[in-house]
Amino acid sequence: MKVSGTVIWFSGKRKAGDTVTLQQLKYVRTVAETGTITEAAEKLYISQPSLTNAIHELEKEMNIRIFNRTNKGISLSREGEDFLGYARQVLEQAAILEDKYKGSGGGKKQFCVSTQHYSFAVNAFVDLIKEYGQEEYDFSLRETQTYEIIEDVARMRSEIGLLFLNDFNETVIRKILKSRELEFHPLFVAKPHVFISRKHPLADREIITNEELMPYPYLSFEQGEHNSFYFSEEIFSVSERKKNIRVRDRATLFNLLIGLDGYTVCSGVIDRKLNGKDIIAVPLAEESSMHIGYITHGKGLLSRLGSSYLEALKKYVE
Repeated sequence: MKVSGTVIWFSGKRKAGDTVTLQQLKYVRTVAETGTITEAAEKLYISQPSLTNAIHELEKEMNIRIFNRTNKGISLSREGEDFLGYARQVLEQAAILEDKYKGSGGGKKQFCVSTQHYSFAVNAFVDLIKEYGQEEYDFSLRETQTYEIIEDVARMRSEIGLLFLNDFNETVIRKILKSRELEFHPLFVAKPHVFISRKHPLADREIITNEELMPYPYLSFEQGEHNSFYFSEEIFSVSERKKNIRVRDRATLFNLLIGLDGYTVCSGVIDRKLNGKDIIAVPLAEESSMHIGYITHGKGLLSRLGSSYLEALKKYVE
């Protein structure tokens, strides 16, 4: 595959002289990211029929099916996932060329990361925007469910996904990652901590045991249709607890920690600006370590934004 100006030549199934433009690659990327032709057309400022015809023409020229179309909507095919991986790399390199030689900033910069609810992921995202968020950008930070993190990276909606492995979930998660051609890269190992209110009855403890936590409500992030123990953000999720509360967002969880003397289990990395001064982290006794890391697609190369995000991330987790 070669790039010349705004035209790309592909080897393989294409006929001699066939070309693909950067604009066509942007069409594919936008449809894959939005998941619908209608929304993609709105973002691209073209009509829906024009976008549909452009995608059909590209598939015909490439002799592959990029998208599967059903009554439920549109999704990337297996061939389409491979194609999108190459398309993202070409678009990123084109942006670098424009940035270097035209001084245009490479157009609107795009980046998406999916993550479990980690404050350091947010801090690194802020640093990325400060460095690259100039006149035009389109960045996404998805604090979401574990299965969706894996799906986002597998379908290349997100370049990077952040999650953890431990003795309980590692075999299952790694099997899923392998089936989706994803790679896990360790960042750091954390000892489990309990997040509680500064006014919690156990707040003065230097270390807390599971037995001491039994009378208090246990707070965890709800995992939707995939609410398996293996997808939990919190460790010892198989333990039997009398009081369970599941939430979807960070603010609700912290409010309930304070209002109900609840607790949750996490990595122990805490940021007062994001988590508030009323939340503290206390070590938890007798639990396996959390191996926190990031996942990437095995067929993709990190963009400069992805590399910069990881550098910022490592700064906070060190």
